[in-house]
Amino acid sequence: MAKELFNSSEKSNFILNMTEEQYAKLASAGMYAACFAVPLFTILPEVSEKASFALSMGGLAVAGVFAMILALIALMKKYITGKAILPVAAFGFVTLWGLVSMIAGFDFAIGLYGFTGRGEGFLALLFYFSFFTMAAAVKRSKALSSLIWGMTLSGLLNGIFGVIQVFVGKPSYYKFADLHTRINAAAGLSHSPLFLAFFMTLAITAALFGLAFFQEKWRKAVSAVAVCIMSFVMVFTYSFIGWCGLGLSLIALFVAVFAAKAPKKLLAMTAGIALPAVLGVVLVNCGAIGNISSYRLYDGRILWWADSYIRLSASGDLDSDNLDIDDTLDVYSKLNSKAIRLIDKDPLTGTGPDQMIFPQIYKTDFGDDTERDLNDIIALNKGSFDRVYNEYLNAAVTRGVLSAIGLGVLLISVIAGGFAAAKKRRSWETVCLLTVTVWGALLFLICCSSMAFAPVLWCCAGGTVAALAKKDRA
Repeated sequence: MAKELFNSSEKSNFILNMTEEQYAKLASAGMYAACFAVPLFTILPEVSEKASFALSMGGLAVAGVFAMILALIALMKKYITGKAILPVAAFGFVTLWGLVSMIAGFDFAIGLYGFTGRGEGFLALLFYFSFFTMAAAVKRSKALSSLIWGMTLSGLLNGIFGVIQVFVGKPSYYKFADLHTRINAAAGLSHSPLFLAFFMTLAITAALFGLAFFQEKWRKAVSAVAVCIMSFVMVFTYSFIGWCGLGLSLIALFVAVFAAKAPKKLLAMTAGIALPAVLGVVLVNCGAIGNISSYRLYDGRILWWADSYIRLSASGDLDSDNLDIDDTLDVYSKLNSKAIRLIDKDPLTGTGPDQMIFPQIYKTDFGDDTERDLNDIIALNKGSFDRVYNEYLNAAVTRGVLSAIGLGVLLISVIAGGFAAAKKRRSWETVCLLTVTVWGALLFLICCSSMAFAPVLWCCAGGTVAALAKKDRA
């Protein structure tokens, strides 16, 4: 007999009567939303300068609210068990401390919603927690394979947009590395070439596992095409992250073959990763892309000038006297060292979510001009920056050292639990999501969180510690 609450109908008590299989089907929909909501809501601001990247925040909200409902159901029905308990508790602490940081921060509205175009305020953190909890509560492998397929298709969608940006130069905010150097960098639907490189590292890994283990031939074919397109586009992020991602993708091949027991013929996809990347470099060196004739990295110019300063007005102009913007190592090391100094200003609660820029504003006197908005003020503070491309430092600066420690505990417990689960069950889905999570934890050392890929990453991390049922093919 179905359970009822306060003599209400069975239909109105669907939560009480929901089975694990029904929850898995809803979670599958939530994972697809995590893969596609932000990219689809980004199409309009990519193709039209009249549209704001705040639309992407709407996509995150749509998927995040759905995930929040499922996370609440999971907690009510006590689906969080075993190795998922510690990670969920750690993420819960990170989220609650984000609330404390928001209250103590410089700007409450930005702390809640995030800086316009970044969208990583407290609400985003709450949504990420919901994605993680939703995935950690899944009891069916089929739901996790849906996530892997969704990542593959979303990577392919980003890759197609990236190819257009590379050869046409638009729609893109990254056509130029400076006023004269046209590079036609690819950002796909991920807001920045660096964020695209991060996401494609995750998506290529998913596609490689799908190529090995999906049963349908058409899915295998789509996965193979996706790997080749993404590997080609990865080169045109012109980033250190992109080349690290290509290296990790090659390692993922060996993980799939030797850890998940994929057929050894999958190793042939080494060519599917390497040859498109080589082709990309050759095209640049032949002068076929933009107005450059030699390939090099443009991390500094992309992350500081083209993204923060030009696209969002979230940072000040470059301070070329104190920074060699064309030296990738110098850019990352200077950002890290400046971030460490910012941590000292408020190590407990930080600047507030998405508010790293505020303690750097030194120029506020503009004479009789009292109508300047926040973006104008920020842009005139030369040398200021809104993101440090190390998520562990980024969390410490914006939400406090305790938040960074909580993030570390979260990822370590997920990876440890994932290794234990993979060793015990050897489910290819678990091995795949564990690999993706490890890649994300490593890339967080040279990149920061973004709503362009964070929902997917946290779904993968949650799925890594999901306590799948013995009969897991629902």
